[in-house]
Amino acid sequence: MTEGSLTIDPQALADSLRAHPSIRGKLAIGRATGALGLSFGSAGRPGDDAAALENAAGGWDLLAGEGFIPAFVADDPWFAGWCGVMVNLSDIAAMGGWAVALVDQVWAPSPEAARPLLEGLKAASQAYGVPIVGGHTNFGAPELGLAVTALGRSRALVTSFDAKPGDALMIVVDMRGEYRNFDNFFAATESTPDQLRGDLALVSDFAERRFFRAGKDISQGGIAGTALMLAEASGVGIALDLDYVLTPFPPGRIPLERWLRTFPSFGFLFAMKQDKVQRAAEAFHERGIYAGIIGKVERSSKVTFHSRDRSAVFWDWQETPYLRAAVSPSEGSDA
Repeated sequence: MTEGSLTIDPQALADSLRAHPSIRGKLAIGRATGALGLSFGSAGRPGDDAAALENAAGGWDLLAGEGFIPAFVADDPWFAGWCGVMVNLSDIAAMGGWAVALVDQVWAPSPEAARPLLEGLKAASQAYGVPIVGGHTNFGAPELGLAVTALGRSRALVTSFDAKPGDALMIVVDMRGEYRNFDNFFAATESTPDQLRGDLALVSDFAERRFFRAGKDISQGGIAGTALMLAEASGVGIALDLDYVLTPFPPGRIPLERWLRTFPSFGFLFAMKQDKVQRAAEAFHERGIYAGIIGKVERSSKVTFHSRDRSAVFWDWQETPYLRAAVSPSEGSDA
């Protein structure tokens, strides 16, 4: 199989991505949860896209939060504000839920410096129909900073912990966008509010119909890093078929390595039974969203890359924990 005119080299891709900052940045999660004494089994199940707490109505309350690196916020404050809303709503949707409200935390040297950041937050809140109901503001900070928290609800929880060997791995992604900055592939502002809301609603609709066994929003770390997080949380392996990862794109449009670490504005990985794939894919295609199989769940602790008769290990979470704190079972790890 070729990427443009070049043969895909799984080993070279695995080595390059394993060392990339977008992949390695997620290692901070394990260090933070370790310092806090948290594990996959703690309340809210840290390591998922949102914390999930059972409520009195028989469903789940969801809490998601995102903080943004200063360089990203400074590079494009309006876009950072939009993303503060968008990524939280995707996290809630990945859990089979819908967002109810948002709170923001904004730091800036002055009200004028904060204006584009606040305008981005407002524009996304209005587009997605989810209100910002409060937060924290500091106009005496040395530089721009942003964090956003979302409250959501779910009647049929989808987690990162339930993928099973034999499941198909389906990608769902809006490929009608372009790169905005860094490795962010942005399609949201080209869509109408009805499109944006309907796309997220379709994810939660399929969750309520029990189409997805497990899932994650494709976040920083891209397809490769998200597959690794899903595999580790579920205690399984995942084999990614590189020959199908770029299927929807014209040849040569995006380098495979970049796409594997890209953060799309609308993108998910779902582990699901084979007999549910076609109906889900058709429904997403009707909305102009690509959905297709790019791999399978296996009984192992490895995420592997495959292209025809060539393969390579990208990461073995048993040997090198990714999200989990690197502690022994006797020290409190139950993952």
